Amino acid sequence: MLVSLKWLSQYVDISGLEPEELAEKITRSGIEVEAVNHLSKGLKKLQIGQIKEATPHPDSDHLNICQVDFGEEELAQIVCGAPNVAVGQKIVAVRPNGYVGGKKIKKGKLRGTVSMGMICSLQELGIDGKTVPKAYADGIYVVSDDVPVGADAIEVLGLDDVVLELGLTPNRADAMSMLGVAYEVAAILDQEITLPDTAHETIAEKAADVIKVSVEDTKLNPMYAAKVVKNVKVAESPLWLQQYLMVSGIRPLNNIVDITNYILLEYGQPLHAFDYDQLGTGEIAVRLATEGEAIKTLDEKDRTLKATNLVITNGEKPVAVAGVMGGFDSEVTEATTTVVIESAYFDGLSVRYTSKDLGLRSEASARFEKGLDPNRVLPAAERAAQLMAELAGGDVLEGTVLVDELDKEPARVVVSPDFINNRLGMKISLNEMVSILKRLRFDVEPANGLLIIDAPTRRQDIKIEEDIVEEIARLYGYDEIPTTLPVAEIVPGHLNRNQQVRRTIRYQLEEAGLYQALTYSLTSDALAQKYALETAPTTRLLMPMSEERSTLRQSVLPHLIESLVYNISRQADTVALYEIGSVFLGETAEGLPLEREHVALAMTGKWVENAWQGEHKQVDFFVLKGALEALFEKLSVADRITYVAAKVDGMHPGRTADILLDGERIGFLGQLHPQEQKNLGVKDTFVAEFNLAQVLAADIAPLQYVAVPRFPSISRDIALVVDRTTTAASLEEIITAAGGKLLKAVNVFDVYEGDHMEAGKKSIAFSLTYFDPERTLTDEDVTAVHDKVVAALQENGVTLR
Repeated sequence: MLVSLKWLSQYVDISGLEPEELAEKITRSGIEVEAVNHLSKGLKKLQIGQIKEATPHPDSDHLNICQVDFGEEELAQIVCGAPNVAVGQKIVAVRPNGYVGGKKIKKGKLRGTVSMGMICSLQELGIDGKTVPKAYADGIYVVSDDVPVGADAIEVLGLDDVVLELGLTPNRADAMSMLGVAYEVAAILDQEITLPDTAHETIAEKAADVIKVSVEDTKLNPMYAAKVVKNVKVAESPLWLQQYLMVSGIRPLNNIVDITNYILLEYGQPLHAFDYDQLGTGEIAVRLATEGEAIKTLDEKDRTLKATNLVITNGEKPVAVAGVMGGFDSEVTEATTTVVIESAYFDGLSVRYTSKDLGLRSEASARFEKGLDPNRVLPAAERAAQLMAELAGGDVLEGTVLVDELDKEPARVVVSPDFINNRLGMKISLNEMVSILKRLRFDVEPANGLLIIDAPTRRQDIKIEEDIVEEIARLYGYDEIPTTLPVAEIVPGHLNRNQQVRRTIRYQLEEAGLYQALTYSLTSDALAQKYALETAPTTRLLMPMSEERSTLRQSVLPHLIESLVYNISRQADTVALYEIGSVFLGETAEGLPLEREHVALAMTGKWVENAWQGEHKQVDFFVLKGALEALFEKLSVADRITYVAAKVDGMHPGRTADILLDGERIGFLGQLHPQEQKNLGVKDTFVAEFNLAQVLAADIAPLQYVAVPRFPSISRDIALVVDRTTTAASLEEIITAAGGKLLKAVNVFDVYEGDHMEAGKKSIAFSLTYFDPERTLTDEDVTAVHDKVVAALQENGVTLR
């Protein structure tokens, strides 16, 4: 919601408050002010001028040399390229050394001709192009003739205003109107509120004599009011009305339509204006559409209706979609002379369904969906009639044609002061509570130790005792709630083991250069079980938003890979992502989806890049494996993790391994299959996924510390010739078993296949580290153990190189 402070000041006194101070007070009371926009920021020395002469530039086919009167002795020459510039126009110009858009405008030359400033469009003054009147969308803005030459254009255009941008939660539909915001600000500042005067004169002719109203389903449309205004003159709205609409994000069209939009913003009550003559029947009938019935809406699109859509008809055919948008055939045009004002209360759920069916959202539908004040339907209609008489010269017919079965009674809430204080953990006096509620314009009566409260109908969110607690807390001041520590046998506040593990995973993987991703738990049937560590019957939604989001996933990887591809397609050649998320495997005994927490990683691109040294290293299998090994080390399970070559659908057949914890498969890692990479349009991509629940369930031995070694270690290297199919892991098992307690570390440092190597063979070189914490090892000690290692390898058919 965009709130003009100049407009707001018509209803409540906010003088003496800086905009930022007011914004802070509103935010502290529960409605967040997301931005404070000073419309005059970056603008200086703007004046109203009148074009006295306009001649084509001799060296340009689109520029005009304008002589502009600013009320000074001499005319100012300004070169302008706008297509709509013409003699006699009153325009907005920036004078030399003035500012527009934060840029200084100096005296200069255009195609050799001196220009003393710049004639401005509204867009150049910072007004959103979507809200600029169509007549001035592609050119300079022309002000009305009654504006004096030389006037300060910032004041004339209302750019001396400040606009607050409110971030509203769905329950605060009351603040989707200027009056709603005024009530809120009046309560915060403890001020009175001034409501608009809707009084107006009427002619003797009665509205009921020229228009009939009927409603087929009063549950969907419990109230419909129609007023008739004759002899209106459709024209451009006055400048003040256009200003308020533009700063609120609405494009001005003409005075009749602008008045309905003004009331929408002022009261929060959507209105619609029909051209009476175009209705053709003198009748308005509200009914459900017939299946397949068509209507052309105001956006000039033909729409097909469903039997559940509520429509406004002229007794024969639809002329508007109830609560969503009017019809094109009955819209107000320059030829309109008689207007029917519609002010109605439509069921919010019905409007929501219709809006979704048609794929059509509007300012009106947004308000109907969230709930309207039933007691503003008639005042809004009267206000519109008053303004149409005042601004369009119309004659308002006597009376309102009305169908009314709407419950307008306020919601009653009975609550005790003790209940409020107990919930807030503080002591607020009864008198203070009553004062706060009266500032909010709630009818409140203390009786027998209770507060009997009738919430105003504009506050549709007030239904239960806790709502009153919230209202009192936010107006009393959340900052006033005392800070206390909980008192209990066990005081909460620490992380449990599962939370600690998740945090450790995040820190470790982010230190390794990966970014956290959060992806949908919903996927398509085709992807639901892709890369799954285990499968179970899938869980489908009864009413999915789309087929791509219809089924609960059984692997985190498909969407993580999708995120990686998304980034690569936007020229991010190096991407490393991880996600800690749930997969869903069948159902529990209670019939709910069975959740299991998994960790997934996806990496592609460069792992090391030092451009100035020319050093580049691409991500490969071992980079990914190293990240996992470091993670398992942090989780204290590294010594229980092993990796075994494996085949997984969609993965490279020679670069994939299962991850085993105590011999049980908990996940896999490897490279995507080349065909899969080609389909996705990515280069070598490496992924991993493991079952975090199994890691969390593993028993972790208590942490033990050992003394810093006082004695040196001894390393020996050994190169072995083996069949190409022999894995380094199998050789490491043999070496470790034979090395005994003196062998502390075994590391592969070279693998060779090529010249001088027998066909079908390869060389694997290991570095073996021997160490005794109690003494210094001699060559004889190490040789004896090393010979046992060599003998064990030879017994298994391994040849020393």
